Amino acid sequence: MGGPARRRRRGRRRRPGRGLRRDGRRTATLRRAGRAPGARTGDRSATGDPVTVLDALRPAVPGRFGSYPVEDVTWLLTDLSGVALERGTQDREEAIQGGVHYSEMLPVEYQPDAAYLDLFTAALAQSADRLATAVGLVGELVWGAAAEHGVPPVLVSLARAGTPVGVLLRRWFLASRGVDVPHYTISIVRGRGIDEVALAHVLDRHPAAAVRFVDGWTGKGAIQRELTEAVAGWRARHAEHAALDDRLAVLADPGACTDLYGTRDDFLIPSACLNSTVSGLVSRTVLRDDLIGPGMFHGAKFYAEHADGDVSRLFVDTVAGRFGSVAGAVAAALPAHAAADRSPTWAGWAAVSRIAEEHGIGDVNLVKPGVGETTRVLLRRVPWRVLVHPGRIEDLRHVRALADARGVPVLEVPDLPYSCVGLIRPVRA
Repeated sequence: MGGPARRRRRGRRRRPGRGLRRDGRRTATLRRAGRAPGARTGDRSATGDPVTVLDALRPAVPGRFGSYPVEDVTWLLTDLSGVALERGTQDREEAIQGGVHYSEMLPVEYQPDAAYLDLFTAALAQSADRLATAVGLVGELVWGAAAEHGVPPVLVSLARAGTPVGVLLRRWFLASRGVDVPHYTISIVRGRGIDEVALAHVLDRHPAAAVRFVDGWTGKGAIQRELTEAVAGWRARHAEHAALDDRLAVLADPGACTDLYGTRDDFLIPSACLNSTVSGLVSRTVLRDDLIGPGMFHGAKFYAEHADGDVSRLFVDTVAGRFGSVAGAVAAALPAHAAADRSPTWAGWAAVSRIAEEHGIGDVNLVKPGVGETTRVLLRRVPWRVLVHPGRIEDLRHVRALADARGVPVLEVPDLPYSCVGLIRPVRA
């Protein structure tokens, strides 16, 4: 099997000690104390010389990172919990649109009020059967795709929106087949690719044909495109992994970007309503040269301080608790679902291009289609407008609540191909 790829460092190599990051702040320096050489791939010698903060970082430790049960997921991430990475919404938006990559900083975690949490709880109760059915349908497609190669699936979810879906798929296979499949969660970053160190870790332990990539939903399909490019590059360098499949398995595929989905309806997946508190208390992933060195996994933070508001287990327990009651519906719907023409049409990407042109937006990355992506815009970007389909307004109460709280206009668009679309304000227009 191919070993971990050495990640190419961008820009010139900095000497150990104090330096400047792209955001203008100085890197932290730490003195190594009693650390054995060779403890991590990519270690330098343990000399006691001043070193940058990345040399003190470690992989996430099972049981001490994330709030899911240890058996539900293995986090292939570097633990950045002790590093200050958050920037205010406006500051972060200006930085992103000014050329700083979004993966180099984190948004401040939005803490919902009681009324918004009530919306989440109500949405979860109303959609639990539908979610469980979608899990079952995509789960059976995933199982079948791996079975074509004579192996059970190995789930590799994309942190963090894919993580709870990976947990649910693992539980589906356990409940429906009595098979406990491995589930890893790794990072992929738009414009920078997949974490090849984490991917190598998985492929050193499992056959390539077994690996099934998992995410929550699709928008316009940017992550599916990123994954396809990353897998193509990996296969070109690792002929022994030619069977590695680049298709995303998702609960909802309104963008028509993959053929492994539970539904193509743009409906609310309640985990999109919240941030870390429904994703194992883990942040978005981070990729920055002064923190993530060669041989290290991409990073993320564990927000243990938000444990009182954590509903990560509530979400997966509630949906998994409906597996028994929807098993018959899944079995009845599966033949038609599997036999249907599920070929990707990329209709979502075409729709986004049209919406961008109609609203005078020059960058399609500022157009976020679908319930999940619109919610993300309202939670952690600088929203400009929200477009909604008139027939779906009753399903979008949490979107309306967030938009009202932030003073964002909500416009009804009768021919909208999604339930809703979030438009990010072009700050440098």
